[in-house]
Amino acid sequence: MQNSYFDFNATAPVRPEVIEAMNLAMADPGNASSVHSFGRGARALVEDSRAKVAKLVGAKPEWVIFCGSGTEADNQVLRCCPAETVLISAIEHDAVRFARSDSRKIQVTKNGLVDLGALDAALNQASGLTLISVMAANNETGVIQPLEEINRLAKRYGALVHTDAIQAAGKIEVDMTSWDLDFLSLSAHKIGGPQGVGALIARDKSLLGRFVHGGGQEYALRAGTENVPGIAGFGAAAVCAQNELDTFSKLAEWRNDLEDRLLAIDNSITIFGRSEARLPNTSKIATPGFSAEVQVLGMDLAGYAISSGSACSAGRVDLPFVLTEMGVAEELASCAIRISLGWTTTEVQISGFVDAWSKLYSRNRERISTNTA
Repeated sequence: MQNSYFDFNATAPVRPEVIEAMNLAMADPGNASSVHSFGRGARALVEDSRAKVAKLVGAKPEWVIFCGSGTEADNQVLRCCPAETVLISAIEHDAVRFARSDSRKIQVTKNGLVDLGALDAALNQASGLTLISVMAANNETGVIQPLEEINRLAKRYGALVHTDAIQAAGKIEVDMTSWDLDFLSLSAHKIGGPQGVGALIARDKSLLGRFVHGGGQEYALRAGTENVPGIAGFGAAAVCAQNELDTFSKLAEWRNDLEDRLLAIDNSITIFGRSEARLPNTSKIATPGFSAEVQVLGMDLAGYAISSGSACSAGRVDLPFVLTEMGVAEELASCAIRISLGWTTTEVQISGFVDAWSKLYSRNRERISTNTA
């Protein structure tokens, strides 16, 4: 039995170039805040990686604040920006949804796009400095949000815009400068870097308060000794991701082929967001009567790693709130799985996946028929 990884949106396998960069960094004992030669060597690695991460998303190196995760980056901007009103899309990652108890949700369409009319109305009623947080692409459906339109609308009201680009970076072109964004969050492990390293990118750092208190690291906005090996790995992953953007975009052909072949098995399958622009690697599908839990566990036994949604639920197979916010009935949402491809995926694995899923479907056909009766 082969083992095939189809859960890149949860985390991507670490790239060989990243392991090499981290090994070299770990061989150097320097603290990046020390003034001796070892410290200066560590500082050079941090600053080199800062430039590489910035380049991946069209930012300036001095805008990049390294931190411990994408979740931390999201929390820092939402909790430390002095915004009186915070507007978030209804389908944001939990790192944004739960960062502030007073944030206001903006509804999305049935296809998972932010309702621009609802956003306009909310901005019209907002008071004081307003911060809008909308992810660049949804981690479950892969649907890409109209950030340029959102930003133009925000600027009419003098609002700031943050985007969680953790799923989008390295999969599509992300350009913080041309999009005219104020804040952007990243995470290394989504692009083949190490877990436990993220970045908050801030055009104007004076709009942020300190999140972790202590020393003066990261422009005095994120205290703590820098994770030099992790940051070096982040930089190496950023270079790989940028160099392979064109290659990654071609995954859409395999993803579409996979969807078409599953539809040929059961034409009642729903593919969420298929009519909208999506990340090229992501497919969120639901087969009526075929529970997500049965599919996730069954495909795992067949050697294929998939998920039912976000990987931030402590291993549970939960009802995906993203779909319910899109107006999907709970019975169908409970049958939804997420398939996400990446740099290790092969065409042979796609065919193997379809065959394995077809066999699992056939074994459960009676149960599926009962559940949909």
